[in-house]
Amino acid sequence: MIFGQDRDELRRMYSDAWADAKQGAVLTPLAAQIVKVIEEHPEYQSFIERSSTEVEFGPEQGQSNPYLHMGLHLAVREQLATNRPAGIREVFDQLAKASVDPHAAEHALLECLAESLWDAQRNQALPDDARYLERLRQLAGRGRS
Repeated sequence: MIFGQDRDELRRMYSDAWADAKQGAVLTPLAAQIVKVIEEHPEYQSFIERSSTEVEFGPEQGQSNPYLHMGLHLAVREQLATNRPAGIREVFDQLAKASVDPHAAEHALLECLAESLWDAQRNQALPDDARYLERLRQLAGRGRS
């Protein structure tokens, strides 16, 4: 497991990696991945720099959780690097070709991943890789009947 179950520890990883990068420190491979995601999200950078780990991001606050969003980016990138579930890389390549922006294609995958994780949590079950991949294929216009 890349991250522990402690929310504050996870959030500190983001702020520490970002601070280290800004100071020109040598980054671990994981910190470098985190920094890359933060760089791609300028809307979160000042938040990461000033954020307390105790900030809540429930629906009642009316804002999305930047840590969740960036964590989903990291998860999708890991899935693409390992092609797991099998076939995800092909679907992503198709989405990326159809999009002018590969980051936008990645966001499409994020939506499907978040939905799959939400379904698993709601059903108190493991995520369904087959259903997740099917959602991705439908998104890419390759849905099976």
